Amino acid sequence: MIWLVRHAQPLIAPGVCYGALDVPADAQATQQAAQGLAQCLPAQVRALVSPLQRCQQLAQALQVLRPDLRFDTELRLREMNFGSWEGQRWDALPAESFDAWTKAFWRHPVGGGECVADFMGRVAAVWDAAVAASLPDRPQVWLTHAGVIRAARLLASGQREVRAAADWPAAAPGYGQCWRYLAPSVWQELVR
Repeated sequence: MIWLVRHAQPLIAPGVCYGALDVPADAQATQQAAQGLAQCLPAQVRALVSPLQRCQQLAQALQVLRPDLRFDTELRLREMNFGSWEGQRWDALPAESFDAWTKAFWRHPVGGGECVADFMGRVAAVWDAAVAASLPDRPQVWLTHAGVIRAARLLASGQREVRAAADWPAAAPGYGQCWRYLAPSVWQELVR
């Protein structure tokens, strides 16, 4: 079983690209998310945490409430790096730059940052290891980002490539919420 948890609401204006931008999350929302998680996570779950502070904040708040949990920072669970788009408003990005990405969605380095292929590759490496190790008595929780959770959902369905932007999933947990992967094609959306 793998729990996929999205960080709490980040402290950044709506509509701003903030993938790899290391912005903090709202402290009160983080505490609320941690309280909900602390009540539902099983004992001895191993937590893998993105290195970005909005996820680290959630790990720290959760660790206070659940000292039995083991937390490991996993660099590959950080959000996609949008290069020069980071910190820019999505609606202010040049249309030709956005079009170039959507036309070559799989291999185009977004804003000079990461391409979807590289992003999916690093998430797949963590996913494959988690699935191999995730027995009923060894569940994992990932404290991560919407993009990583979307990638994990694709990987769980057996999809390893996304050639067209229209095929990238739109659905993701809300801030501070989680999805639980139970088995191939079996998901439970948990709202706290």
